[in-house]
Parts: sequence; C-alpha cells; structure tokens
Amino acid sequence: MTIHSTEKLNLLQQQGWAEKDILFEMTCDLTTEGHFLDTYIALSRHEMLIATSLKSPDQEKTFKGYSLPVKSHTQHNTQGAEHWSIQTLKISDIESVFIVNLVASGMLVVKAPKERMIAAFTNGLMSKASRLTAIIKKLKQQEELDSELLKDEGVNASCPKCGRIYPEEGREVCPKCMKKSALFIRLLSFAKPYKTSVLLIIVLMLLSSVTTIVIPYLTGTALFDQALQGEGYFAGQVGLVILLVIVFRTLSLIFGVLFGIINARMAANIVFDLKSVIFTAMQRLSLNFFQRKQTGQLMTRVNYDSAELQIFFIDVLSYFVVNVMNIIGITVILLVLDWKLTLLCFLPLTIVFFLVRKVLPKLWRLSWRTHRRVSAMNSIISDSIRGVRVVKAFGMEHKEMERFQRANVNFSGSEQHYNRLSGTIFPVLNLLTHMGGMFIWAFGGWMVLRGEISFGLMLTFVNYMYLLYGPIEFMNNIVGWWSRCMTASQRIFEIQDANPDVKEKEDTIRIPVMKGDIQVSNVVFGYEPNKSILKKVTLQVKAGQMLGVVGHSGAGKSTLVNLISRLYDVNEGAITIDGVNVKDLAAESLRSNIGIVSQDVYVFSGSIAENIAYANPDCSVMDIIHAAKIANAHDFIEKLPDGYDTLVGTGGYNLSGGEKQRLSIARAILHNPKILILDEATASLDTETELQIQEALDKLIKGRTTIAIAHRLSTLRNADYLVVMDQGKIVEEGTHESLMSTPGAYYTLVKKHDEALKMSEVISA
Repeated sequence: MTIHSTEKLNLLQQQGWAEKDILFEMTCDLTTEGHFLDTYIALSRHEMLIATSLKSPDQEKTFKGYSLPVKSHTQHNTQGAEHWSIQTLKISDIESVFIVNLVASGMLVVKAPKERMIAAFTNGLMSKASRLTAIIKKLKQQEELDSELLKDEGVNASCPKCGRIYPEEGREVCPKCMKKSALFIRLLSFAKPYKTSVLLIIVLMLLSSVTTIVIPYLTGTALFDQALQGEGYFAGQVGLVILLVIVFRTLSLIFGVLFGIINARMAANIVFDLKSVIFTAMQRLSLNFFQRKQTGQLMTRVNYDSAELQIFFIDVLSYFVVNVMNIIGITVILLVLDWKLTLLCFLPLTIVFFLVRKVLPKLWRLSWRTHRRVSAMNSIISDSIRGVRVVKAFGMEHKEMERFQRANVNFSGSEQHYNRLSGTIFPVLNLLTHMGGMFIWAFGGWMVLRGEISFGLMLTFVNYMYLLYGPIEFMNNIVGWWSRCMTASQRIFEIQDANPDVKEKEDTIRIPVMKGDIQVSNVVFGYEPNKSILKKVTLQVKAGQMLGVVGHSGAGKSTLVNLISRLYDVNEGAITIDGVNVKDLAAESLRSNIGIVSQDVYVFSGSIAENIAYANPDCSVMDIIHAAKIANAHDFIEKLPDGYDTLVGTGGYNLSGGEKQRLSIARAILHNPKILILDEATASLDTETELQIQEALDKLIKGRTTIAIAHRLSTLRNADYLVVMDQGKIVEEGTHESLMSTPGAYYTLVKKHDEALKMSEVISA
C-alpha cells in the first residue's frame, strides 16, 4: 500500500516499519467524547500500530459534510516532530477487533485480552473501519486476503480546496470547485463525430460575418462620402451602392439560413447522443444506485438537462462563435476608423466585465437550487402517479396536493429568485453597453461640427457600433445560459462517471450453458458498513436440485438470492456457480442462465406477447404461446379483448395479481434458465390461483436448479433440501422429514402455518 502522507510515512519509518509491509491504513477522526482528534492506525501481517495525535486537528467536519479549519480547541498543541502517542499490538495477542455503532459515528474496540476503545470515527469512515476489522479477522484465522479488502482508495475523501466531502466514494470530483472550462471542453467532445458539419458551420459563419460587416461601410462612407458627394471609388454610383447593399444582405441571409439548418440538425444529433449516453450509463449502474435515487430525479436529468444542453448547442455555442468573430472584426474596423471613438465606445465595458464576474457564481448556485427543487417536484409527481391506488384507497388526495404545493412553491421561489437576478442584471448590463453609444453620438457629433471627421465616416462608425452592440448583448445574456448549461452538463457527467457497486472484470469467464451447481461459502453481507444482514452463510445446491429457503421476514432470504444472481457483491466469503466465483463470471453468462420469478411482477407498457417475449425478443409467436400454455396463462389470455395483442401496463388492460404472476412464469419459461429463483412467487394469492401458479411452477422447475423462498410452506413440498434462516444465519437445514422429526425452528414454523390455515378455514366458513 502507498502511504500518501509524508507525516505518516515518517512516523512509520521512525517505528521501523517499511512502506511495503503495510497492508492497510486509516485515520480515525474522533474521540469517545465526540471531539475531533486524529488517530492513525496501520496494519502489517504481524502487528497493528495505533498512533494518537497529541495536537488538535487542522480541520473539523461539520454536519453538512465540510472540513473547516479549527477555530478554537481546548487541547494543547505540541510543536516538533514528536506529537504522537504510539503503541503497537501483535496480531497474535489480539483476540478480536470490532465496531460499536454510535449516533452518526462508530467506535473501534480491541480485545487483547481486555476490551478497550482504540479510536472513534465519523460515519464517512465506517466502510474503511469495517475493512480493517475484516482484515484482522482473516489474519487471525490465517486466511487469504481478498484484493478488495486491501485496495488503495487514494488520499482524499474530501476536496482539499473547499473541504466538502466528495458526493461519491472513489470519485474525487467536487461540484463546487470543478473547473467549468473542463466541463465545457468535455461537452464539446460530443461534437467530435460531426467534424464535417462543424467545419461547414464555421465556413458559413465566417461568410455570414464578412457579408454583414461590409454593409455598414456601404451605407455610410460609400453612400454619403463617395456616391452622394461624387468623390472616391463610388462617385455618383448611388444605384450600385444600393444594389451591393441588397446583394450582401441577401448573401448574409442565405448563409445564415444554411448555417441555422445545419446547426439545428447537428445539435439535435448531439443531444440524441447525450441522452443515449445517459441512459446507457444508467443501465450500467448497479441496483443500489437506483434505490438511492428517486425516479423523478433521474427523469429530470435525462429530459430537463438534455433540453438545457440542446439550447447550449443551438443557441449558445454556434452563435457564441459567430459573435466572437463579429466582435473581433468590428473592433479592428472601429480602431482603423478612429481609435479615440473606439476607446470611448468600450469605456463602459470595464464595468460590464466586473459585474459579470461577480454575478456568474451566484447564477450558478441559483441554477443548482432550481434543479434540485424541480427534481423534488418531479419525484412527488412520479410517486403520486405510481402510488395512485394507495392515494385513492386512503383518501389522501388533499395531502398529495399539499405535498406537491409545497414543492411547487419551493421551485417557484427558486425560479423567481433566478429570474429576478437575471432580469435585473442583464438590462443593467445592456444599458451600460449602450451608454457607449451615447458617448459616441455626443463626442462624434462634436468632431463632425469641428470638421475633424466627415458625416459619412461618423455614420459608418455609428452603424458599426450598433452592429457591435448585438454581439455584446448576446455575451451579456450568455452568462445565464452558461450557468444553466454547465450545471446541466455536470449533472449528466455525474451519471456517466458514476462507479457501479457491482463491477465486471476485464478477463471475465464465459459459460454459455451452466450445469447449475451453486456453492455459498461463509458469506457476509450488509447494505451498510458494519450492519451485516447475512452472517457466515454456507450452503450448497447441486445441479437439478430444489432448495427451499424459509424463515421470518427480515431473516435475509431475499438478500441471499440477490447475491447469488449478483445484484450485489458479497462483503466477505464467496459464491460460486459450477466452481467459478460469480465475480469472475461475465454478466451476460450469469444473466442468461439465471431466471427470477418474484412476488413483485412488473408489467411493461405493451402487449401481452411483448411482455412474455421480453426475456427472448427473437422468439417466434409459437414459442410465446407454448410458454403461456406451460404457465397456465393461455386460457385467460385468449379471453382478453385482443388476445396476445391486448395492451397492458400503463394505460392498458389491468391484469390481476395471479395473471401477472403467470405472465412472469411464462417469461421465465421462455428465458429457459438453468438456475431458477422463486422469491415468494405465490404470496398474496387466493387458494385457487395459488394452485394454478403452483402447477405452472412445477412444470417450470423440472430439470433446473431451483432456489425457492416462501412463507407458505406448502409451496416447498417438492424441495429436495430445506434451510431455515433467522437473523441472517442458517439455523437449521435438512429434508422436510428430518426437520419435522426434531422440534426446532422449522417444526415451529410448520405448526404455526398449519394453525393459521385452520383459522383461515374457520373464518371463511
């Protein structure tokens, strides 16, 4: 492991530790009293070093996630190199190291042989502390250390500039301090496939600018000082001058129209690519990402942010280039015409640049706030629509309206704040810009009266000046567009750069057709650090066998099957299929050989046939009908208004729970997996429907390795082997007969189940 801190490296070297011997290190940031204090812990194969700082930390974390400089403290600073209290413990002398969860923090406790606290830490370090305890445990048991436990996460968990904790672990990008120029350059990279269009647009923009810039000269100097006064190149040729003005205006219009058409098409293609990139990136991410995000937030990023970027490419980027060219060209012409008037014209722009520099960061922050609030509002809309049945059932329409109204008021307030600032600052900027014109009319008119310049030259200068104000006003307004577009691109890139929790290795193993042997070995897993759901779970399922998993709610049954199908990765231990660790298997091989029938069946918006064929889009109509017949779904499908073409899902025919379940089974049959997972597949169904579903399941499980989870123990009557889970552990295992022969957890569950059935029969009678 690389030691990133020079101070820590010197500390280790003073103790005779070599950097190459360090397996793991971390710095805890609290005392048991809740004060901030650094305790550095380093681990080798044979020793653990604990170094407690004798000086106050340079920074403290606030509840908002910032690391701020210490303003006051009660501890004494110790100057010099020796400001650590150091102790070492031999791994052989340590009985155990464990974590005690506190409020928003944790405490490391070592037992050697007496228990004592060695350090405390804020919740952000919980994951690292959990890895430390796992490594010590493996060292004690002389087990091989997993590379995931020993990986070097780098030096920073927070931004070194502002102290804000990075929003995503392992991605050292601070939204506050990120360079906007880097975002802009990255955004431009989406235009790379359209080089020809970009080149053509630039040529057309240059031609448009040139033809536009010529016109003020023709309507000023050429018309008044030459054509009308009979002097110079255009002497007496008024008609020619007017004809040239018409020609150049027409050419400018043609170039502008062509440029607009090509630009609009290119921008639409770029935004199409952006949306594809976002959606593809979201599909790559793990299930945990979607459980942390609300649907409305993600939809806002795909639609709202993409629309903002479309404005950027159509109205901002291209016209920015055009206007920059115009500003440079016109400024050169103005300087050639009269440098004194030019300087007077640009005098107010110094104030404009100063105001823009002050206002841009505030607009950026207000744009972020507006996005957060529109995301919250969209999430409420999404939740209310998806949960409309619950809303109606409890008569909570007024509550939903109140909840939406609060979010709408918040969004409206932030939008008004943004519009109020932009609506105030941009007219002020434009007024300051036009003040230069007032100066020109006054000073230029005075110069004409004195005979220093001609009227035609004065008119030419004024025309060029007004031609310059359009691009400058655009540059003033681009501040608001820039802030919105850059915040939108930042949010899009956050999704694109997000790290999936479940990562596929580069050298994955592909198994086209699996046998179905499953081995779960000492698996430990928790959705949060140091809060294990599964604790040392070990089981084996042979190919073609049916394993029944029973237990109370919250025992870890669904979590177990989620790990087998690798929706999550285990914290400790291993799961192998056909002798290959699931982490080493290609995702395509794993998904194509595992089928899931769960209690919660999602029906996609589309036809019945499309929903069944979702698992195998290349199947034939006969394959769909065959799968439906095996799933006992064919009869009810034929009775639907349009049969297999009946639209279901959003806005379509409303299927019952049993009908949805049979569709799910038909989908699994068409998928034809070697490993089948049944997660409460017959829960919440009436007895008759359950029998139909069970009959379909009996056909489905033939010849497949099956793991079945059920509260209704009758559905596990055909299981070859049973395991009973309780509080994340397997407490009993065996066949139905062997488990019933001894009063235990399974015996108790069966008795309670039978009593519940009898009670149900009495009530129904």
